[in-house]
Amino acid sequence: MSTTFTEETRLRAREIIARYPADRSRSALLPLLHLVQSEEGYVSPAGVEFCAEVLGLNKAQVGAVATFYTMYKRKPTGDYLVSVCTNTMCDVLGGQTVYDTLAEHLGVGHEETTADGKITLEHAECLAACDYGPVMTVNYDFFDNVEPQGALGVVQELQAGGRPMPTRGARLCTLKEMAVQLAGFADERDGAVADGGPGEPSLRGLRLAEQHGISVPGYDPKTPIRSKAEADRAAAEAKAKAEAEKPAPAPEKAPEPAKADATGTPAKADTAGNAGAAEPATPAAAGGSTAPDVKAPDDKSPQVRTAETRQPDAKTPVADAPGTKLPVDGPAPAPRDARAAEAAGAAANPPAGDGKPAGDAADAQERNLKEAEAGTDADGADPADANGTGARK
Repeated sequence: MSTTFTEETRLRAREIIARYPADRSRSALLPLLHLVQSEEGYVSPAGVEFCAEVLGLNKAQVGAVATFYTMYKRKPTGDYLVSVCTNTMCDVLGGQTVYDTLAEHLGVGHEETTADGKITLEHAECLAACDYGPVMTVNYDFFDNVEPQGALGVVQELQAGGRPMPTRGARLCTLKEMAVQLAGFADERDGAVADGGPGEPSLRGLRLAEQHGISVPGYDPKTPIRSKAEADRAAAEAKAKAEAEKPAPAPEKAPEPAKADATGTPAKADTAGNAGAAEPATPAAAGGSTAPDVKAPDDKSPQVRTAETRQPDAKTPVADAPGTKLPVDGPAPAPRDARAAEAAGAAANPPAGDGKPAGDAADAQERNLKEAEAGTDADGADPADANGTGARK
């Protein structure tokens, strides 16, 4: 196993893996990548090898994950990762100007680090804080409503060794310290998580709820979340209680004998043995369905019928409603039919013999060329030449 990492990192790796079931240890890969980044400042080839060995994966599997997420850096990164949002909303509000100001001051571009290894600058596609735009983050802590000079002041304070206070969130920390937290370990700095506070737009909903007296009824935030076993047990107990309290079914009445009408003819009995039922049974009763009788969906357009089948709602007929026809897949073609269809398709699309894409035949080009030549005037002037000078426009 690689000897690059300290014993503390190895202990933390075992602790991370222990959080997951034995047959789901691969789920620990994301926090493990943050862990190796917390020691080296980026996910190095040695970090990829370390994660692969402790999880029993190959390096290609680990590398595929490490290269997918932008929070895993593939080259050495500074102590402070300064990310400026230049996506649509922040860009309109001046995000690109903020980025350009910092790039000029630091003398670096996107994903480049200053010579002292302290600051790495990057564009950010979206930092999910449009109501605070333009926004900038330092090691993923927010600086809201920034303008060029304010952002420059934050960077200058970082260069001077200070740690400016984010607009929201806890006290600023280095990228390696942040990676430890992202791996699932608490911030151990005294009073660090007590700093900062929420932004005003985030509190707007709470203030409106207080103003209008809106609250969640009967909710105790301290109520523990039940496990699946406890929830299943509670559901089984509730079902048993409901069955016990269910009233016994009433005994069925014996059918009354058929009475004669005024002419002396006995009345007809229905299929259930009830006398006097002259009307035939409804289709729903005949089919045993409890669904209402609805019009067949064949009267609807194919688009509406397909949409209702894929995304049913309260108005969509149930499958056993009378007259309802749900589309079903037809039988798969026989192998002989499939081969015949494939052969017919190949015959209808012969490959080009000159290496060009199919359908790009030379005869069509020659025909177009001849038609173009035939369209010229007898004196050789191009029809597009409106003044007869022979010069093509």
